[in-house]
Amino acid sequence: MVPIAQRPESSEPEKLRLEASQVPEDPSGTQETRGPPTPAEVEEEIGREVLSILEQSYGRGAATAKAIVTDGWVIVVLDGLELLPNEQFLVDKGEQEAVAHVRTMYQHAIQANFSAAIERSTGRRVIGFASTTAVEEPRFMAEIFKLE
Repeated sequence: MVPIAQRPESSEPEKLRLEASQVPEDPSGTQETRGPPTPAEVEEEIGREVLSILEQSYGRGAATAKAIVTDGWVIVVLDGLELLPNEQFLVDKGEQEAVAHVRTMYQHAIQANFSAAIERSTGRRVIGFASTTAVEEPRFMAEIFKLE
């Protein structure tokens, strides 16, 4: 180990040092600073994330995702829920409760993915989760998160 006092000022070869004129400028400019996201931006981000997780998990999604963030709660409503062909078959045969039950169980199984998205967007920890699915028309899901 070389003591700091005995180290050369720079161990970089001369050709790797960049002059100030060679350093690329920050594309955002020096005048522009970004503050924290607005509540509307947080809600939009949550809606996009939850819809994306739903599409990746089921292979189908919903027409829209609307998030509402309040003091200590996040509620996400996925409207226009798209069913899988086997789910649609069961619904057509009168088995709506079975499809809703399996979907709710699955939502709880992938809860960690949803909670992680909520935590990233809000900066708060999720301490509770509830999910419900309505497979009758109009089809929708509601995901409810309790924040710490």
